[in-house]
Amino acid sequence: MKYDETTIKLLNKIHKNSELSQRDIAKQLGISIGKTNYVIKALIEKGLLKTENFLNSKNKWAYRYILTPEGIKEKARITKEFVKIKMEEYENLLNDVND
Repeated sequence: MKYDETTIKLLNKIHKNSELSQRDIAKQLGISIGKTNYVIKALIEKGLLKTENFLNSKNKWAYRYILTPEGIKEKARITKEFVKIKMEEYENLLNDVND
């Protein structure tokens, strides 16, 4: 399965801080809240993320996003794939410059 750069960045943000709101994630990634919501829902459906309500929160809509064990494995796999693609792009650019 292919993932775009936004999905990789979103997984990294959530992995680093599971208490970020969708608004925070959207702002940090420079994307809309709607797109953030869409990507999060898709990752939840695939079993890569799960949500938990904050127990102490006065806001009953406050969620924490958590990578599942499968999500952690997939994050590592797609990060490795992404780096490989970027390295190939870099080498191709280097070859174009040197030709």
